[in-house]
Amino acid sequence: KDPDAVRLYLGQVNEERKRFEEALKWYGSVGAGEQYINAQARYAGVLSKQGRLADARKHLHQISPQNNQQHVQLTQAEAQLLREAMAYQEAFDVLGRALDKLPDYPELLYDYAMAAEKINRFDVLESNLRKLIRIRPDHAHAHNALGYTLADRNERLGEARELVETALKLAPEDPFIMDSMGWVLYRLGQIKAALSYLQRAYALRPDPEIAAHLGELLWVGGQRDEAQKVWSDVLKEHPKNEVLQNTVNRFLRASHPAAR
Repeated sequence: KDPDAVRLYLGQVNEERKRFEEALKWYGSVGAGEQYINAQARYAGVLSKQGRLADARKHLHQISPQNNQQHVQLTQAEAQLLREAMAYQEAFDVLGRALDKLPDYPELLYDYAMAAEKINRFDVLESNLRKLIRIRPDHAHAHNALGYTLADRNERLGEARELVETALKLAPEDPFIMDSMGWVLYRLGQIKAALSYLQRAYALRPDPEIAAHLGELLWVGGQRDEAQKVWSDVLKEHPKNEVLQNTVNRFLRASHPAAR
């Protein structure tokens, strides 16, 4: 077995067990081979978990990428740390600087579009996803993200449906794309069809955002007990998820005005 792969694995095991110093030791011992960038990204991730975001970023900046792909990986790692710290503008800026150097990298275009969404720059999200779709027409998640965003904004719903239908053809078993299809159909007023997609998506992946959407449809359709069960089940696992919290608060407060 590749000794560096073993070191990386031991780092991950220790990280999962919150033995952070031990994890840093293993990640730091990975040599300059194919596991190196992944190990360094994880090393930075551990520093960030210890509340040392500035050190984590500094660590990533000290690494000299050997090629464009490594440059992209390091950029993605830094942007991920910033997203987790809710430093959304900084994540957007980091990805933007990388895109200036590597304007056609699909991974950067997608991540930049997602970062734009976090700071309400829909114009940047749309232009980058459209560019990505031109470069990679088979990129299911680019079609899905644009279609979902249009539906979520209640804009151009016919186009949103076409985009998500294309995504679903490209990745028919993807629960997040099923979720988007359900959300588009909900916006179009097709509650029954929407519910079918969302129930399938939730069965495959009880993700907090899918749970938020499924609960909303159940609630609107009069199945309030079922909606509350879906929400409470997933809130136990993801108590801090903003989308789920906002959805639950919106409906529960509306039904109990005195709680406002």
